[in-house]
Amino acid sequence: MTDPTLFSSPPSKPPETAPPQSETGTALLDPAPPATSASPSRVQIWMHRISVFLFVLVSAVAGVLLIILPWTPEWTDNYLLLSYPSLRTVVSHGFFRGFCSGLGLLDIWIGFWEALHYHEQQ
Repeated sequence: MTDPTLFSSPPSKPPETAPPQSETGTALLDPAPPATSASPSRVQIWMHRISVFLFVLVSAVAGVLLIILPWTPEWTDNYLLLSYPSLRTVVSHGFFRGFCSGLGLLDIWIGFWEALHYHEQQ
């Protein structure tokens, strides 16, 4: 059934297992070593700052465009909508224009929310 020597004395040394190693350390999805993730480098900090700045900038510009553009004549009098008159009537409806402007306000709010809640990892 079972070997009685397995339970009679404690093992002298636990078996050593090597941590799994990846074949190459250049994969994008490999986890960062623990020492690097504890304290980000200056380059990582600046890349994070730049990405947050660009996100806020793109959100603000897209939001302003979505607020103003639906109320201009270019919104309905463009080359893309001339072929689809039924779509043109939907796009020119006040509810649809207000919905797009509301999305613009939401976009601006999300961008500035990210800017106000930005924090650096120490």
